[in-house]
Amino acid sequence: MSERDDEPELDKESFSCETPDLEGGLAEKQDVSKHDEWNWDEDPSNPYNWPTRVKIQQVVMIGALAFTTSMGVSILTPAHTDFMEQFNVSSTVAILPLSLYVLALGLGPVVGGPLSETVGRLPVFVGTTIVGGLFTLGIGFCKSFPGICILRFLAGFCLAPSLAISAGTINETFKQEHRAIPTTIFILMPFLGPGLGPVIGSFVVNRKSWPWTQWTLLFFLIFTMITMLGSRETFHPMIKRQRSKELGIEPLPSQPLSSKIQLFATVALLRPVQMLFTEPIVAFTCLYIACEFATLFSFFAAIPLVFSELYGFGLEDSGLVFLAIVVGCLLGVVTVLACDVFIYQKKAAQLKGQPMPPEFRLYPALIGSIGLPVGLFWFAWTAKASISWASPTVAIMVFAWGNLCVFVTTSQYIVDTYHGMTVASAFSANSLARYVLAAAFPLFTIQMYTNLGVGWASSLLGFIALGLLPVPWVFFLSGKKLRSMSKFQMA
Repeated sequence: MSERDDEPELDKESFSCETPDLEGGLAEKQDVSKHDEWNWDEDPSNPYNWPTRVKIQQVVMIGALAFTTSMGVSILTPAHTDFMEQFNVSSTVAILPLSLYVLALGLGPVVGGPLSETVGRLPVFVGTTIVGGLFTLGIGFCKSFPGICILRFLAGFCLAPSLAISAGTINETFKQEHRAIPTTIFILMPFLGPGLGPVIGSFVVNRKSWPWTQWTLLFFLIFTMITMLGSRETFHPMIKRQRSKELGIEPLPSQPLSSKIQLFATVALLRPVQMLFTEPIVAFTCLYIACEFATLFSFFAAIPLVFSELYGFGLEDSGLVFLAIVVGCLLGVVTVLACDVFIYQKKAAQLKGQPMPPEFRLYPALIGSIGLPVGLFWFAWTAKASISWASPTVAIMVFAWGNLCVFVTTSQYIVDTYHGMTVASAFSANSLARYVLAAAFPLFTIQMYTNLGVGWASSLLGFIALGLLPVPWVFFLSGKKLRSMSKFQMA
């Protein structure tokens, strides 16, 4: 029996292009919207029917939380030298607070996703933010380096679910035709956070001390909690159960705990590994995204080293270089939206309602794949004392632009390619692969740049990007054939 024969039929709109969401599999089993006594589609408690101001507040909340969580990755990187001096640790060990936080971002959603389907989205948002804030506060007061590492991991683990369940919140609040802007905001925030983190952190460390990076992060978390004050629950099955009780309608029974555990084990643990090794589309997408995501995170160690040694930049000047990542990501968003308006939507109109081939999503990835090696080789051989610092800075911008283009559109390609719970499994594999590599790369970046030099160390990363460049092109040209070979359920 193939995977198609026993796959649960679910609506793929329950998933976003950023993170996996188990909501669809549970929601469909307990749908009470077809009761004759009650029209869920027109009910004012349905998030799709909320006033615009309420929906905007939901977007503000998840955007602020995604930005703050991701900023926590890099805001501590300017404290690298301080850690070495204060705790007498090596350069590699001093990177551990960054790497452990990143690793936790990959593991946290494994617990946070299913939990949000048991107690609701909003309690998970509020609870994990508060606990993550307490761990963040503890980091600032901690006098032990092992303690800092442990608390950083726990803070990242608690804040990580927000990156997973925010995708479900958008899908539950906005209908498909209205998701473009909120989805773009949500995807952009986890890229802006790591780019602005070193900028803020460099000024804080230089003018105060490294504990203030955590207290600064705590201020952002407090602002995020303020945005939660007027937020509402968006998980449809939970709202339906509550609403049915208010109306005196007996809802269909929810799935037993054993079924939920079995579904979670399949979607979040077993099937992602299977798809990673048996599905070429998933395997090469994960490899491509993970390598380039990890390369981006390696810049957190490389940029201060390169610009301080070659150009004599101080801590604050090196921090400002990271604004190139922010600008590149913004240009990437513009590119993705422009391709959607001028290419994808026009082709959709030409098909007159017929299904769109998933490959039409890949236009931004095609051009972005070229920008990745170009940016890295450009950075490699213009980062010299004899050449202006502006040149390698623009190269970083080009890389960040290509990285966002590839990340967003290959993720959209996965959503359009697979069906039902296989989408969540594919994203589970993608998320784990990219965060594990992103946690590992900074640990050897400084040694690599020290031993190989800026030119060849960056070129090595460029050759990786060049070797993976054909991935979206192969999908674009041969995607239909690859999809026909899959044993999993396709869209």
